[in-house]
Amino acid sequence: MNTNRSLIRRAALVVAAGAASLVLAACGSNGDSSAGHDGHATNSPTGSAPAAQGQHNAADVAFAKEMIPHHRQAVAMADLAPTRAESAEVKALAQEIKNAQDPEIKTLSGWLTSWGEQVPAEGAMDHSAHGAGGMMTAEVMTSLEQASGKAFDTAFMELMIKHHEGAVAMAKTEKADGAFPDAKTMADAIITSQTAEIARMNSLLGKS
Repeated sequence: MNTNRSLIRRAALVVAAGAASLVLAACGSNGDSSAGHDGHATNSPTGSAPAAQGQHNAADVAFAKEMIPHHRQAVAMADLAPTRAESAEVKALAQEIKNAQDPEIKTLSGWLTSWGEQVPAEGAMDHSAHGAGGMMTAEVMTSLEQASGKAFDTAFMELMIKHHEGAVAMAKTEKADGAFPDAKTMADAIITSQTAEIARMNSLLGKS
């Protein structure tokens, strides 16, 4: 009888130990699957860039959605310079603005697509709805299109200074509130380059 009881006790201990190990394994697998889920965005075929995509927030989305039409308008303004500007410096500045902002539009659009967000449509730039941020109204854009020579140079720089000031303010908001590292890096670049261009344009306006 004692032998039987001893066997029963041993069997019970083995069962209990087995159950405990199953529970521990289940806990471990839950932790693994949770970590796997959290790290899902990092297991992307494109490597380290998408790893940061999981870190974006609403401020990053707003920055991209607002900066795309803002940049598009600056590029549209810059496109007027080759045929309307008199100053070689204004023409050069306009080309530099276009060269800097065209690639940023593509980058911003790529981020929005990767985040599952809608990229602002090409024709969706309602200037009158964007009086803030330095955006030009349709009427102001039309008057710029109709200007030429020194009048164009002066209007272009005065309007672009306001436009750049709006972009710098948006970039500062992104730096303060955003989470996506690449967007914050772009915001830094915008602040640096456009602040320098504002100083340049103010200097050119002072010469005239």
